[in-house]
Amino acid sequence: MGDMTNSDFYTKNQRNDSNHEGGFGCSLLELRSLMELRGMEAVVKIQDDYGGTEGLCQRLKTSPTEGLEGVVTDLDKRKEVFGENLIPPKKPKTFLQLVWEALQDVTLIILEIAAIISLGLSFYQPPGGGSESCGTANAGEEDEGEAEAGWIEGAAILLSVVCVVLVTAFNDWSKEKQFRGLQSRIEQEQKFQVVRGGQVIQLPVSDIVVGDIAQIKYGDLLPADGVLIQGNDLKIDESSLTGESDHVRKSAEKDPMLLSGTHVMEGSGRMVVMAVGVNSQTGIIFTLLGAGGEEEEKKEKKGKMQDGNMENSQTKVKKQDGAAAMEMQPLKSAEGGEVEEKEKKKSSVSKKEKSVLQGKLTKLAVQIGKAGLVMSAITVIILVLYFAIDNFVLQKRQWLPECTPIYIQYFVKFFIIGVTVLVVAVPEGLPLAVTISLAYSVKKMMKDNNLVRHLDACETMGNATAICSDKTGTLTTNRMTAVQCYVADVHYKAIPDPSSIPPKTLDTLVNAISLNSAYTTKILPPDKEGGLPKQVGNKTECGLLGLVLDLKRDYQTVRNQIPEEKLYKVYTFNSIRKSMSTIIKLPDGSFKMYSKGASEIILKKCSRILNEVSEPRVFRPRDRDEMVKKVIEPMACNGLRTICVAYRDFPANPEPNWDDENNILTDLTAICVVGIEDPVRPEVPDAIRKCQRAGITVRMVTGDNINTARAIAIKCGIIQPGEDFLCIDGKEFNRRIRNEKGEVEQERIDKVWPKLRVLARSSPTDKHTLVKGIIDSTLVEQRQVVAVTGDGTNDGPALKKADVGFAMGIAGTDVAKEASDIILTDDNFSSIVKAVMWGRNVYDSISKFLQFQLTVNVVAVIVAFTGACITQDSPLKAVQMLWVNLIMDTFASLALATEPPTESLLMRKPYGRNKPLISSTMTKNILGHGVYQLTIIFTLLFVGEQIFDIDSGRNAPLHSPPSEHYTIIFNTFVMMQLFNEINARKIHGERNVFDGIFRNPIFCSIVLGTFAIQIVIVQFGGKPFSCSPLDLEKWMWCVFLGLGELVWGQVISTIPNSKLRFLKGAGQLTHKDEMPEEEQNEDQEEIDHGERELRRGQILWFRGLNRIQTQIDVVNTFKSGTSFQGALRRQSSTTSQNQDVTNISSPSHVSLSNALSSPTSTAAAPSGQC
Repeated sequence: MGDMTNSDFYTKNQRNDSNHEGGFGCSLLELRSLMELRGMEAVVKIQDDYGGTEGLCQRLKTSPTEGLEGVVTDLDKRKEVFGENLIPPKKPKTFLQLVWEALQDVTLIILEIAAIISLGLSFYQPPGGGSESCGTANAGEEDEGEAEAGWIEGAAILLSVVCVVLVTAFNDWSKEKQFRGLQSRIEQEQKFQVVRGGQVIQLPVSDIVVGDIAQIKYGDLLPADGVLIQGNDLKIDESSLTGESDHVRKSAEKDPMLLSGTHVMEGSGRMVVMAVGVNSQTGIIFTLLGAGGEEEEKKEKKGKMQDGNMENSQTKVKKQDGAAAMEMQPLKSAEGGEVEEKEKKKSSVSKKEKSVLQGKLTKLAVQIGKAGLVMSAITVIILVLYFAIDNFVLQKRQWLPECTPIYIQYFVKFFIIGVTVLVVAVPEGLPLAVTISLAYSVKKMMKDNNLVRHLDACETMGNATAICSDKTGTLTTNRMTAVQCYVADVHYKAIPDPSSIPPKTLDTLVNAISLNSAYTTKILPPDKEGGLPKQVGNKTECGLLGLVLDLKRDYQTVRNQIPEEKLYKVYTFNSIRKSMSTIIKLPDGSFKMYSKGASEIILKKCSRILNEVSEPRVFRPRDRDEMVKKVIEPMACNGLRTICVAYRDFPANPEPNWDDENNILTDLTAICVVGIEDPVRPEVPDAIRKCQRAGITVRMVTGDNINTARAIAIKCGIIQPGEDFLCIDGKEFNRRIRNEKGEVEQERIDKVWPKLRVLARSSPTDKHTLVKGIIDSTLVEQRQVVAVTGDGTNDGPALKKADVGFAMGIAGTDVAKEASDIILTDDNFSSIVKAVMWGRNVYDSISKFLQFQLTVNVVAVIVAFTGACITQDSPLKAVQMLWVNLIMDTFASLALATEPPTESLLMRKPYGRNKPLISSTMTKNILGHGVYQLTIIFTLLFVGEQIFDIDSGRNAPLHSPPSEHYTIIFNTFVMMQLFNEINARKIHGERNVFDGIFRNPIFCSIVLGTFAIQIVIVQFGGKPFSCSPLDLEKWMWCVFLGLGELVWGQVISTIPNSKLRFLKGAGQLTHKDEMPEEEQNEDQEEIDHGERELRRGQILWFRGLNRIQTQIDVVNTFKSGTSFQGALRRQSSTTSQNQDVTNISSPSHVSLSNALSSPTSTAAAPSGQC
């Protein structure tokens, strides 16, 4: 991996070593070796060698509070001495490499060999003598000059192979280029908070240099190695480096070493950056992997259709993203490597199980391939036998040595016809159509604020049946404003005048809010005149700071008096505490703690409350119940989030044991309760209506109070009054789904989820349990496809478990983005609806293409087969077949896969996982058009010469010139395909096939372009294309017969599906159909290999070689079996889920037991009706 660059890098640095690296007090190698220490060892080393972190900062010429000056020359010098924060990316494949890969294709190789043999033989002139006795074999040689033209067919086949290879390689190349673009876009999105010149600024990760002071907070992915200067309650997940899933506590006194690529799971702090890029711990591992990585790449590259995921991992190397990197290549160097491998397998299983469509297509391609193989074998056998019997049995000729080359030429010709039948039968346009369609959608989805990280997520989204959405920021605007408050025994329905609040209470309140919030949270003046003030940081805290400003006070002055370093201890907010507390040491040595959090949780811990004269009065449980009824519930029923602010005083000595949290966070004195409004986004109710119309159930999963959640759900339209639905909180949810032993039972979940619409006060574990429960459920006919939104670090497991995970681009943490499939760049629910639309469009595009493709295949195979059997020669020549097959495939996949989506896609129910790929309407169309085309072609073949009064082209000798007769057949065939392409634009039996055709310029240009090329081929193609030029009248007839397709299409759509009962059963396979265990496993394996090989659709039929099933009823093959994927999927999904549960290395695993044991964590609000 860019070894060269690395070694240059080191030599450059060694050179500087002598003068201590450009005047800095420590060299690159010193810093590197320092970062390899852990725990107390590191603390001692820093203390002894550098005089603590202050000394370290001095040597690096930086200030722990002000950061670097930010002077350009200084930054450049640091980059030169200590390196940039980049890991050199892998080189992309060159175009030639891609060409070579495309050449590996088995069918192409067979064709090349056949063409070369044919070429060789055409140059061989048999000795003059006994050629007469070779009989029919020689009849055609008489035409003068034709013998010389024998090489043309071989050359033409080779040429068309070259075309195919170039097209394939070009597609791969452009796809790779798109991924790289996408990846760099994802990288630019990743920014980090750094202090420069005393100001906190957001920097792109690649601009961070050694000596920067970085502010780290919950949910960050650390971009470089560093030493912690000051931290609050910091816990890091280092599993990406060590494989240990337990979170590591970090503190400046005990273990200050922070490593790049690790995740911050709790707390906040500041670190000084010590090593970046290839010198950071992750970078070093990458450099080590450089050599091993290459070979592994080669292996992994075979799994090309996981391209999306693969490319992601390769290019992610650029990002300082150790975690992703680690996933890409199992870590042999760090201990716990095996765990890593397991993790890796797990993630690839869950991702692979994802794409329903790919599974169905693979299955279909394998079946068509097998059918094609059988057909082509039979064709060759029949031709050879017929020739042999005719020549050697009926005409009783001897096999003469001098005739051998001529006979071989015949056999080669038969073989080429056979291969051509096969080439036409294998729909290698399929993988291409999928790729084009997905790539096109991904590009367009960027404009709709969906940044797709895994290609197949986009198609899975079209089948989604359930969306579990967060409330804050997704359904609401995430602009929190305080609108009501209860302070000094008065409930104010609007923000009160500061004069009406007792001064002492007001001071305490202002201090409690200003100090007990992240100092990174601020309210800045608006960007443009008359706009709303800008909220930076945690939005709930912004709402509270807004309250301070509304009370005509300034939070910044309070913060300046007590800067962040002076805070004595901070208990940061996490999903178990549901509160945040800050302790400050007062001048007289005593302590004061300020707390804020969800009102029902904080009020349970309050034993007093400040009254109207700022005196604490006793606050008993029954006072609390009354307050909940009179104050909190009315606020919550208006959709407000209620936050309680409280404080507690501690004596100077004995100093309390701060680690004993339960005794610290009790006996509080409540100051006030604030109602914060987060208005519903204006476009959300409409988006949710669209979802419901499209058959998608929207559920809200939120950490908020149940009444608030219910009120917002009604405003959004998630629940309609009078419906039979469930709104429950986490506590009740767990009570209903767990048995006496506390284990989750699927039967119990099945009783809850169908009616569940709102899950309030839920923990991340609840979210994961719900998603898993819905996915595993067998209650309904179709397996549910679940999409989930998440923004927090703890949403990771649920995002990974879901079929499609959406992470928030603005509010989301790096950890959530890492686990997701799609990033919503505007955090907006209506963008999810757009994703559904695009997903359905991908599915439809591929169905359109299938309908078109299979018609071409069925007709071409039957024509070649029957033609060969009856007239000893295929009416459609090898080169013509290749043109029809490859060019039509490639162009048609482009034309049909790039149809833009329409709103009407949201008018139908989702297809679900078990629906066959080819619906009964499509089967009807394929068979209907097939019948029309075959009738026309066979009519032309057997009576065409009489209709047009021309010479018959049947039974032509070996090297005879192209006949007009066969040219008409070929031309008509292509015309019918062209017009059928227009028919294929509609797959649900719509009448108007031209609807919206001009919205798709690609389609129009491709149809016209194909038509133009066809004219050129027929008029000037001559011998290579076996065409003889046609006059205008014959052209008109060809076009007229083609136009018949459109009329015939109308006839077909008039036939109701119900009349065609036999189509109904096609492609159905219920999961009740038992099949022997081995067969299932074998098939499951087949799908896995298949998905890996999908990039080369044709290789799939090669697998068919191994197990040819001889009697395959062709038509059945096209229709059936696609759906038994569903049954399999279900089986594989359950197995992979069992794996999932054992492997979750996330906070939810740890927090579950705590959540169950601590009664406060899921405290439910009394469910008063709103």
